[in-house]
This record gives sequence, structure tokens and C-alpha cells, in this order.
Amino acid sequence: MEQKKVAVITGATGGIGAAVAQALSQAGYRLVLNGRSGQKLADVASRLAGESVQVTGDLREPGTAGALLATALEQFGRCDVCLNNAGTIEVGRIEEIDIERVCDMARLNVEATFRIAYTFLKHFAKHDAGHLVNMSSVMGKKVRATAGAYAGTKFAIEALSEALRMELSHSNVLISSIQPGLVMSGLHDRWEVHPSQAMGIPDPLQPEDVARMVLFVLEQPAHVRVPQLMVLPRDHEI
Repeated sequence: MEQKKVAVITGATGGIGAAVAQALSQAGYRLVLNGRSGQKLADVASRLAGESVQVTGDLREPGTAGALLATALEQFGRCDVCLNNAGTIEVGRIEEIDIERVCDMARLNVEATFRIAYTFLKHFAKHDAGHLVNMSSVMGKKVRATAGAYAGTKFAIEALSEALRMELSHSNVLISSIQPGLVMSGLHDRWEVHPSQAMGIPDPLQPEDVARMVLFVLEQPAHVRVPQLMVLPRDHEI
């Protein structure tokens, strides 16, 4: 009997990561969930249909990426998918933005994302199989005023994804970039005015909408590749 596939999901404590965990679990995947809150990971795991293990750890620490891959191999004997999802957002006008928070964002959105990408792709390339899904943003394609630093981190993900896709284009390793528009998640909890109001988007995407897109990408037959997939709510202009 064919073994169930195994997926590693970073940023799995809520929002898109938790929604993808739910979708993949229902689709029969066994999961390795990562986040910085053990309690939140346990809460997500308790609602899943299938097997999962939780690895609490900060992706900005150099050893976390390797620990996630090692956990998948030790617990389940394989790793088929990595959802490179963890990230944060800092925006603001020049005179008010906190540069320390911006640099911390860059460490998570770029440095940690790159560590995950290369760690898992080395394993996938060795076995000539596997799918890396990088969670980007519509702002990886379009810059908005006061959000240049955040957009810069997403442009970096887009550049990396495209270069890696080209490098591995003659293999069976797949790389996809998901580019959501505005999503209702905890990403904007600290904002005084939610961007749905500021941008005039009454019906933002829900995390489950993005999760369906991730599952769609993963379910394509072997001869079909989806390098990029943009998903927008109604009224979202780019």
C-alpha cells in the first residue's frame, strides 16, 4: 500500500498555515507543524483529521530548518512537500516606521525563508522528488506606498522562487509561489485601521481560500507545473 505523503508547514499556528494544515490533513497528508507557540501548535493539531507532529522553534535560528526536515524523516520516513509560509509584516511612513522591527521582519521573511528553501530543496534534489511552495504576496509583484520594505521581502521570495525553478526545471522537483491578496488573518492584529477598511475591500480572502489554492497546486498531475498562482479578493486592485 502506498505511503501517505508528508508535508512540513511553517507558520502553522494560525491563519494560512493552520488552514493549509487542515486542508492537507483532510487530503490524507501526514504533517510536521512549526511555529513559535507550542500551545497554538497543539491547538491546531487537535483539530486535524490525521497524524501530525509539532516542532516548536524560531525559524530565525539557523538549526530550525534542518530540525524540521529531520523530524519529517525520523517520524514519517519521508518528506514530499514543504510549505514555506512563516512571515510577518511591518509598514509605515518613513518618519514613523520602526527600523528594528523592519529588520526583524527581513530576517524572518527573507533569511529564514531562504534557509527553509535551500534545506528542503537539497533533500528534494537528492531524491529527484518533492514540492516547495513559497507563500509570497501580491506585493511581491506590486509595490504600495508605505509598504516598500514588506514588498521588498516578497520580491526577494519571487526572485528566489523563479531562479530555483529554472535551476531545477529538468528535474522532478517542483517549486510554486502563491501570491495572495488581502487575507483575514492575525497578520494585521496590531493595526489601528484594518487594511480591509483602508483599501475598501469589504470581503477579503479567508485563510481557507488560500489553502484551497495550495491544495490545487499540489494535486496537479506530474506533467503540469504551476510556478506562480495569484489569488485576489473581489475589489482588490493591483
